[in-house]
Amino acid sequence: MSTTAAEIEKLNEAFYTAIEGGDLDRMTEVWADDEPGRVAMCVHPGWPMLTGRAEVLRSWALIMANTPYIQFVLTDVHTTVIGDVAVLTCAENILTAADTDDATFAAGRVVATNTFVRTPTGWRLWFHHGSPVLQGESDDDEEAEE
Repeated sequence: MSTTAAEIEKLNEAFYTAIEGGDLDRMTEVWADDEPGRVAMCVHPGWPMLTGRAEVLRSWALIMANTPYIQFVLTDVHTTVIGDVAVLTCAENILTAADTDDATFAAGRVVATNTFVRTPTGWRLWFHHGSPVLQGESDDDEEAEE
């Protein structure tokens, strides 16, 4: 793995650590500033496109304030760097507190594309897109379809 790909994967880990820790300051450091012709964008599963750094960070603040517990285990991580842009795809295997009164957890899976851009202050997250994976499909079913 190249040094740049390793750097992108480290920043990607910082992004998920910020979510898990409810750390909006760290989340703010991860995201790129808006510039003419390039604004931060985010698509949370089931949400409309969010455009602009302020709107994106507000969404993360809302999610963090309303999520008592969340943990990500990333799998299938693939990183491609071309010039000043890097694209990282992964599967987010998520464990979170369930919406019940008892102490239960819910699990889910989201496939994500995180696009990073090189800025004068280093690599920053430019675009995050998460798409839910339908539950109940086994690996055997997926292999049979191929």
